[in-house]
This record gives sequence, C-alpha cells and structure tokens, in this order.
Amino acid sequence: MSVVGDKVIFCEGKQSSLDFRLINRVIENLSVNKPTIVPSGSKFTFSVFVEGYFSRIETTNKKYIVFRDRDFDIKPPNDIQLLKFGSMFLTHRACVENYLLNSDLIHNYWVTRYIEKQNNPISRWGHGNSPGIIAISTWIEQAARSLQDYQVVRWALADLIESSGSRQQLRTTWTGGSGKLPSSLTILDCQNEALMLVNQFQQAISTVTQDRFLASIAAYQQQFSQPNFWSDKQYLIWFHGKDMQKAMQQQQSQYISLNAFFDWALNQMDINQHPDLIELQHRIASL
Repeated sequence: MSVVGDKVIFCEGKQSSLDFRLINRVIENLSVNKPTIVPSGSKFTFSVFVEGYFSRIETTNKKYIVFRDRDFDIKPPNDIQLLKFGSMFLTHRACVENYLLNSDLIHNYWVTRYIEKQNNPISRWGHGNSPGIIAISTWIEQAARSLQDYQVVRWALADLIESSGSRQQLRTTWTGGSGKLPSSLTILDCQNEALMLVNQFQQAISTVTQDRFLASIAAYQQQFSQPNFWSDKQYLIWFHGKDMQKAMQQQQSQYISLNAFFDWALNQMDINQHPDLIELQHRIASL
C-alpha cells in the first residue's frame, strides 16, 4: 500500500495536461508541505476516482481538494472567485485555456520565438515576427464572434441540465466535446442539432421542454449581444477556451500553434492577476 503526503489535489486529465501544470504553478511558491497532485481523468468519474484512490493509499487524514474546469456547469458571477460545485472547486473562467488566451502573452511568445530565430539561423520557426498586440486581440475577438451562436446554444443546453437535476444524460454539445466545432456555427443549424438532443433528453426527464430551451437561447442571445460583453472581453470568461482555440486556428491557419504557445504561456502567466487562482492557492495552503 502506498504512502503519500496528507494533502492531495485532484484535477482533470493526465500528468501532461494543462490542468495538472496550472496547479503546479499555483503551488510553486508554497514553502512547506506541498500537496500531491493527482490527475484523475474525466470530470464525470471524479467521485469514483477519489473514493478508489483513498482505498489504495495509506493516509490517516484525507485532506484534499478537487479542482477542475467550470465548463458550462455554473454561470460565472460578476465577482471573480473560485466556484463551489458540490464537493469540487471550479475555475471562474470556462477552462484553463481561457486564462492563456491573452494578446500580450501571445505577442510576447511570438516575439521571443522570432528573436530566437534571428540568433539561430537553423531554427525551424517559420512564422516571422508578431503581427502586434492589436492584430492578435482582433484574432481572438473575431474567433469569439464566430462562436457566439454556438456558445448561446451550449449555454441553453446547460440550463436544461441544471433545471433537470441530471448531469449525465444531456451534453452541451453534439460534436463530441469542447474544441470540436460543428460544421455550421449559425444559430439555426446549432439550434436544430441541439433540439435533437433535447428531444432525446425529454423522453427521460419530463421537466425538459423545447419552450424552455428556446427561451434560454433568446436570453443568451441578448446577453452575448450587449456591447459591454465585447468591450469588457467577457467572452474570455463565458465562451469555452477549447472552442476558441479551435476557431482561432481555423481562421488564421498560418499563425502560430496555440498548443505550443500554451506550453510556454503556463510558465509565463502571472497567477496573481487571477483572484480565483489566488483563492485556490490559499485554500490549498490552509488544508
């Protein structure tokens, strides 16, 4: 039977995942008694994983935190904070990628790699110099705007899940997961695809109705069309970062690989700029 420290942080994915590496950044300045980070796979199996983990591990005090992406499980409040969801703590932004989609960070990465190319002629960097922060900001926003209707429908599906009390039978997308975009992003096509999910879900959950779903769509269309939603860049909180990443790469395929950028950005981002991550750090320290 294995013996580990008395503090454990469970997160999604594998040891190579952004989630695991973000938590490493969060705890890097903790001076003593750092926790063990345990990647736990899918969010849908967290409770089973935690129970099975402690049944195999010799520990007298089960001091642990389960931390994962918020996804579409809770609406983010105006105040930036770590969100409580049952026994779990969730990111304020939709997922880890949302924290990294920052025009300054992308620009700095681009310039850094370009300078390295100038000093090393055999470098394989082929993207030239950065187009500038304004162009990168436009790249991010245009990708978000292309996703507006799709995100409306995903949030409307999330409302049905919340109202039904079931989290297993209805997903917030028909594509297989975040980062896999549908062939059409128009409101009508997304709505029709989602209605097929709703009709299937209705057979099991009688409280789910098409009228409720369409009312949610109308509410999110209004919310996501407000000028301040875009001027305040609220899409970086509400829209799913994996979807935004995919849309960005589709729109500007000649631009940098965001996967490679994320690897760099995780080590460069300032944790102190994000109150929810600071709160996570404090909760871990006080376990």
